[in-house]
Amino acid sequence: MERVGCTLTSTYAHPRPTPTNFLPAISTMASSYRDRFPHSNFTHSLSLPWRPSTYYKVASSYPSVAPYCTRSQRVSENAMLPFVSNRTTFFTRYTPDDWYRSNLTNYQESNTSRHNSEKLRVDTSRLIQDKYQQTRKTQADTTQNLGERVNDIGFWKSEIIHELDEMIGETNALIDVKKRLERALMETEAPLQVARECLFHREKRMGIDLVHDEVETQLLTEVDTILCCQERMKLHLDKAIAQLAADRASQHELEKDLSDKQTAYRIDDKCHHLRNTSDGVGYFCGVERVDATVSVPESWAKFTDDNILRSQSERAASAKLRDDIENLLVVTANEMWNQFNKVNLCFTNRIAETADAKNKIQMHLAKTLQEIFQTEMTIESIKKAIKDKTAFLKVAQTRLDERTRRPNIELCRDMAQLRLVNEVHEVDDTIQTLQQRLRDAEDTLQSLVHTKATLEHDLAVKANSLYIDQEKCMSMRKSYPNTLRLVGFC
Repeated sequence: MERVGCTLTSTYAHPRPTPTNFLPAISTMASSYRDRFPHSNFTHSLSLPWRPSTYYKVASSYPSVAPYCTRSQRVSENAMLPFVSNRTTFFTRYTPDDWYRSNLTNYQESNTSRHNSEKLRVDTSRLIQDKYQQTRKTQADTTQNLGERVNDIGFWKSEIIHELDEMIGETNALIDVKKRLERALMETEAPLQVARECLFHREKRMGIDLVHDEVETQLLTEVDTILCCQERMKLHLDKAIAQLAADRASQHELEKDLSDKQTAYRIDDKCHHLRNTSDGVGYFCGVERVDATVSVPESWAKFTDDNILRSQSERAASAKLRDDIENLLVVTANEMWNQFNKVNLCFTNRIAETADAKNKIQMHLAKTLQEIFQTEMTIESIKKAIKDKTAFLKVAQTRLDERTRRPNIELCRDMAQLRLVNEVHEVDDTIQTLQQRLRDAEDTLQSLVHTKATLEHDLAVKANSLYIDQEKCMSMRKSYPNTLRLVGFC
C-alpha cells in the first residue's frame, strides 16, 4: 500500500526489483536488515468519499518520498492533511482487483523473501565451509612452513655442531702443539747455557792456547743458532696464542648460535606440533601486531653461514699454523743438532790436536831431560878431563921449574926443554879448550833447562786445555737434549 498522493498501480504493476548482489558483505549484512523500510500503512483520511477523479488527479502528481523521510517530516506532512471527523461508511477506498493484487504481491514478496533467505542460508553454509577449508589450509600451510623452518634450523644446527666439533678438535690440537712449542723453547735453554758455559770455561785457557780457534767460532755460531731458534719459537708462540684467542672467539660465536638455534628449534618444534586440541593454546590479543623480528631468512641463514665460514677460516689458519709449528720444531731441532755435532766435531779435533801436541811435548821433554842428563855427564867428564890435565900441567911446569935450577952451562935449551915448553903450552891449550867446552856445555845445559821449563809450562798449558775441553766442556755437552725433547715431546 502507498500513501495518498502516490500511484497505487505503480507498486503492484512494478514490484521492487531484487538487488543483483543479494548477499552483501558480512560486515554489512546486519545493517542491510536494519535499513530495510517496513511497509507503512495509509495515513490519508478515511472520511473522504470515493472520488475516483480526485484520486487519479492526486495520483498524477509526483510520487511521494515519504517512505524515505524521517519521522518528524512524516508527522509534519500528516499534520498538513485535513482531519475529517465525519467518515462516510458507504464509501470504500479499494476495488477487489486492488485486493487481489495486494494478496498476489504479498505472495510474491513472501516467495522472494523465502528464496532470498534460502539462498542466504546456502551461501552462508558454503561460506562457512569455504572459510573452514581456507582456515584449515592456511593452518596446514603454516604448519608446513613451521616444519620446513624446523628442518632448516635442524640442518643449520647439525652444521654448527659438526663445525663446533671440528673447531674444538682443532683448538685442542693447537693447544697440544703450543704446549710442545713451550716445552721445546724451555729445552733450548739448557743447550744455550752449555754453549755459554763452554765459552766461559775456554776463557780460562792459558798462554798460547788462548786462541780463537774453530771450536770457539762454532760455539759462537751455536749460541747465535739457539738464540735465532728461540726468537722464531717465541714468534710462533705469540701467533699460537693469538690464533687460540681467535679460535675461542669463533667457538664462542658457534656455541652462542647453537644455543639460539636449540632454543628456536624447541620453540618452533613446539609450535609445529600444536593443534586445535592441544593444551596451552589461548588468545593473545594484539600479538600479530608485534613485530619483534630482527632478520629475514636470507640474513638469518647468512649469519650462521658467516659464523661457519669464519670458523672454517680460523680452523684453516690454525691448521696451517700447526703445520708451521711442526715444521719449525723439526727445523730448529735439526739446526741445533747439526750445530751441536759441528761443535762436538771441532771439540774432538781440537782435543786430538791438543793431545797430540801434549804427547809431542812430553816426548820432547823426555828427550830434553835425557839431553840434560847427557850434558851434565859431559860437563862432569870435561871437568874431570880438566882436572886430569892439571896434573900433566903440574908435572911439566914442575919439570921446567926444576930445570931452571940447573947450574951454568947446564941450562941448555935442549930437546927436553923444548918438549917441556911445548908440553906446557899444549896442556894449557888443552885445558883452555876443555874449559871453553865446559862453558859451552854449561850454556847448552842452561838452554836445555830453559827448554825443559818451557816444555813443562807448555805441557801444563796443554794439560789445562785438555782438561777444559775434554773434562769440563765435553762432559757438560753430554747432557744435551735429544731430538724428541727438542721437538717438544717429553
